[in-house]
Amino acid sequence: MTRLPLLKGTLDLLVLRALSWTPMHGFEIVSWLERAGGGSLELEDSALYQAVYRLEERGLLQAEWGVTENNRRARYYKITAAGRSHLRAETKNWVEYAGTVTDILTAAKSSLPGTGAS
Repeated sequence: MTRLPLLKGTLDLLVLRALSWTPMHGFEIVSWLERAGGGSLELEDSALYQAVYRLEERGLLQAEWGVTENNRRARYYKITAAGRSHLRAETKNWVEYAGTVTDILTAAKSSLPGTGAS
C-alpha cells in the first residue's frame, strides 16, 4: 500500500474531525486518523503536535491534563465551539473543492472547447 503525504493545510481539519466526537490525547488522534484513513496517510507525530498547538493558539481546541488507560499523564485535546464552527465551514469548502477537482480530472474530452460540446 502506498502511503500518501498529507496535503498542506489538511492536518488541522483532520484533527478537528477526530476531536469532533470526544476528547483524545495525541496517540489516540494518530490512531484514529490511521484507522479512518485505512493506513494510507503518512502522518508524523511531530506534525500532529504542531497542529494541535496551532489549533490551541487559534482557540479551536483546548487542552487539559488527564490520565490514559495505562495510567500515564497525557494532554487531552477537546474541540471548542469555535473549532466546531470552523470544522463545519472548512469541511464544506473541502468537499466542494475536492468535487470540482474530481470533475476536472475526470472530464470527458468532449468538454474541451472546439470539440462540439456546448
